[in-house]
Amino acid sequence: MGQVFQFKQFAVDQNNVPMRINTDGVLLGAQAEAESVNRILDIGTGTGVIALMLAQRFEDAEVWGVEIDDLAAKTARMNFDQSPFTNRMHLLHSDIFHWKNDLQFDLIVSNPPFYINSLHNPDERKKIAKHTDDTFFIGMLEFAAKHLTEQGSFQLIVPVELEDFLKTEAEKLGLVWDGQVNIRSFADSESFRCIIRFARQSSEQKTEEFIIYKGRGIYSDAYNHLLQPFFLAF
Repeated sequence: MGQVFQFKQFAVDQNNVPMRINTDGVLLGAQAEAESVNRILDIGTGTGVIALMLAQRFEDAEVWGVEIDDLAAKTARMNFDQSPFTNRMHLLHSDIFHWKNDLQFDLIVSNPPFYINSLHNPDERKKIAKHTDDTFFIGMLEFAAKHLTEQGSFQLIVPVELEDFLKTEAEKLGLVWDGQVNIRSFADSESFRCIIRFARQSSEQKTEEFIIYKGRGIYSDAYNHLLQPFFLAF
């Protein structure tokens, strides 16, 4: 039985992919925003779900997905090819740090590995997908600093514990914190993730709150509204 997740406008095959569709990814895909979006990059695209969500939202944008894992890259390419956005989708099987190009992007996103200095998963592919170190984030920020358009935005979803580190490293590279969305499971729980935004020049610098559940097993109205354009159940 294939592991295929059916969205309203596209389907995502998750076979042979170490990191399957998760809440972090769909929240980023549904919330990432920038001005005048003509070219988008998803770093570590995995199944390609974030790239596909952004292709649905930004109907005129060219969307690139970069993936280091060979089988995941093949799966993402298949998902791209079978989507209604195929003519605007590009898949590169590469380490993002070895991709030499002069492209400039209006929106760069990532749902990156974020287990730092922790016990590594014994599965080699899952280890690469889930674990990283400080230099990986610095490398992504360096890439964004080089490849963002003047009005472009770099947005990633990470544990809140990484917020200060990312702000400090971004500032060293000439990127400024441009606001974030703090994500909580429930209204009375602590934030456990944030979608943090960086840009060449700051705009509103808003900090917003997003709550996933209004009760045990019951999604919040905000979650339902946000994912309604994508999920068949909403």
